[in-house]
Amino acid sequence: MNAPLSDSLAARVERHLLHTVGVAPADAGPLALMTAVSQAARAELSRRWVATDASDRALKARRVCYLSMEFLIGRSLGNALDALGLNEAAEGSVGSHARQLEDIESREPDAALGNGGLGRLAACFLDSMAALGLPSYGYGIRYEFGMFAQRIVGGRQVEQPDPWLEDGTPWEFPRPDVHYPVRFGGWVERPESPDAQPVWRHAGEVSAKAYDHVIPGHGTERVSTLRLWKAAAPAHIDLAAFNSGDYARAAEFKNQFENISWVLYPNDSTPAGRELRLKQEYFFTSASIQDIVARHRAEHGRLSNLADKVAIHLNDTHPAIGVAELMRLLVDEHGVSWAAAWDITRRTFSYTNHTLMPEALETWPVSLMQQVLPRHLEIIFRINAELMALAQATRPGDVDFMRRLSLIDETGERRVRMANLSIVGSHTVNGVSKLHSDLLVETIFKDFTVLWPDRFTNMTNGITPRRWLAQANPGLSALLDARIGTGWRRDLMQLQRLKPLAEDAAFRAEFRAIKRANKQRLAALIERTTGVVVSPDSLFDVQVKRIHEYKRQLLNVLQVVHRYQAILANPDAPVVPRVVVFAGKAASSYHTAKSIIRLIHDVGAVINRDPRVGDRLKLVFIPNYGVSVAETIMPAADLSEQISTAGTEASGTGNMKLALNGALTIGTDDGANIEIRQAVGDDNIFIFGQLTHEVTALRAAGYQPMRIADGDPALQAVLDSIAAGAFNPDEPARYRGLIDSLLWGGDHYLLLADFAAYVAAQARVDALYRDAEAWSHKAVLNVAGMGGFSSDRTIREYAERIWRVAGQA
Repeated sequence: MNAPLSDSLAARVERHLLHTVGVAPADAGPLALMTAVSQAARAELSRRWVATDASDRALKARRVCYLSMEFLIGRSLGNALDALGLNEAAEGSVGSHARQLEDIESREPDAALGNGGLGRLAACFLDSMAALGLPSYGYGIRYEFGMFAQRIVGGRQVEQPDPWLEDGTPWEFPRPDVHYPVRFGGWVERPESPDAQPVWRHAGEVSAKAYDHVIPGHGTERVSTLRLWKAAAPAHIDLAAFNSGDYARAAEFKNQFENISWVLYPNDSTPAGRELRLKQEYFFTSASIQDIVARHRAEHGRLSNLADKVAIHLNDTHPAIGVAELMRLLVDEHGVSWAAAWDITRRTFSYTNHTLMPEALETWPVSLMQQVLPRHLEIIFRINAELMALAQATRPGDVDFMRRLSLIDETGERRVRMANLSIVGSHTVNGVSKLHSDLLVETIFKDFTVLWPDRFTNMTNGITPRRWLAQANPGLSALLDARIGTGWRRDLMQLQRLKPLAEDAAFRAEFRAIKRANKQRLAALIERTTGVVVSPDSLFDVQVKRIHEYKRQLLNVLQVVHRYQAILANPDAPVVPRVVVFAGKAASSYHTAKSIIRLIHDVGAVINRDPRVGDRLKLVFIPNYGVSVAETIMPAADLSEQISTAGTEASGTGNMKLALNGALTIGTDDGANIEIRQAVGDDNIFIFGQLTHEVTALRAAGYQPMRIADGDPALQAVLDSIAAGAFNPDEPARYRGLIDSLLWGGDHYLLLADFAAYVAAQARVDALYRDAEAWSHKAVLNVAGMGGFSSDRTIREYAERIWRVAGQA
């Protein structure tokens, strides 16, 4: 299938160097080569995209349309070459220019289209949709600057623009003929005729322009499409103002609208930031649903069968306004009756919830929605009126029941509950791990199960083995290919065949050698980005994820300080050398998370320079965490830190990536950790801390963190040292607020309650790591047990149980 392209790849690269890049092949540098190789791969992907689209249109196939605020796809070149079977040919092509393929691939910037697990999950899902041949579109925003590029200056996180598009990208296909108007503000006009529909007199309009990225399928010629929307002002500048010399006002109108697609998650600590974020969510959701409706009408000529041919999935609540938008389009634009439109809408949408924390469930002030989306607020009020009627009929006179179900939170400032809107407007709602899904129906969404007991289900998350093993860990991938064949790339359950090999000393030795080479690669990255030299013979202890209090990076820091104090107190005691690695971004307005990042740097600066410690302990923070950085960290990790407070992490996917690459997990019985424990065995994971029901009971009984600190001298010593400024003598009180939040502020995420158990679990880690054979035996069993965590399995379940979409040949 790919032989002709493989045979001619070198010639194609030479032609692209000459005709596309405009350089003589003999003078081509790494950037020019990256562009030329990408263009050669793009040409084949384009052929597949056209063929896939033509096939789906001819079959009038049912499609899944996945709406997500984030798609953290990372670099595309390596993924494309792997999917096209062109790695060897590409190596030969760039080798003729005295270059390494890895160096060429590294010149591509990460696509700044996401931040954390939500976006990476969406990217894995698109990969699996393509691999399984599902007719599918992902829909999001073409962010020009992403969330931000993270720099560390004096230990502080500094946010800078991430201009990943400044030199263009060969991977997008502009669609100048695909654009839709997205409107904001104004008022709703009521016609005199009772049969006429209300008219939304909007105050502003922006054009949503489409840019497609092709997501290749592995082992198939089919692809998926990621369609991203760029905001463009109706007029580029106010020419009259420009000609009069008022250049700032001339560009103001353009920037007022085009900033919608500039930055992921604008700082919403200000009224302007909150308004911009609501506009972002509506912008991409409206454009996407208009696109879906237009495509459906072109293929089928009517809207009555929309739910039979389209499955629209809401990845969290960011696109929840789509429920009201589809109703608006059907009722206002296409004349469908309210009852028929509501039937279509509820049969079209499904929704994934990603949080158990009530405070994290998205809400919008009614006043803001009235200002930005007045017609949608009217629609939400009508949906809510029907919901309240149903609630009253179900439990007559139960006002509290109605209040909890309502789409409008009436306590304090009136707010629209987007999770409630998503549930009411969807036929199926799923959590992302068994524990998470169980807790959804037992806690925050319990009342909805009274109305619709069959609406809730579970879809445990997964990751793509192509990106997170085949590409990220070529050494281990080659070993697996040699011992169990290559089929695991498409059927990850084949990893079970590794279990007998865990007993093979020669295999374990090869496994350890590959892990050490990966650790050398990470050590080089650490030195390059932080200046800290670490030994690959140390245990590499990794916690890489979004910086948030519930993920408890601070608990990890406490145990690092405890470890440091123990080394100083008993310098002759045998110690397992350890490198503790952090990475992740804090939201720009999240001051506590940013303070934790600074604490990590302050503690690390002291430990890393202390000659009494040497290589026995190092603490580093790798800046600007993203997919490419993760692809270096995951294969090198020995220990995976998954230490969220039980009952707070919906699932996690970093835990899956690390275990798939042979890291042992230390974690709470939370999220997908539970299912990982069941898959790899209780003896091959380090579980500690309060269970979910114990957390609930402890809080209900009146949790007193001060008593725990008073009863644990080791913990008290750690807290005292941080509070007194031992790691920041220039400003001793810098972290007193953090410590006070634990001792006097209630320690909401129970760090102190779990500290002793965490330290004890870390001691078990040390004891096992001293026995290299025993450690590698368990590491191999972790890899062998990860077959069930493939995103292929997850998407297959979505397709069969929720979307009712069939794969195409």
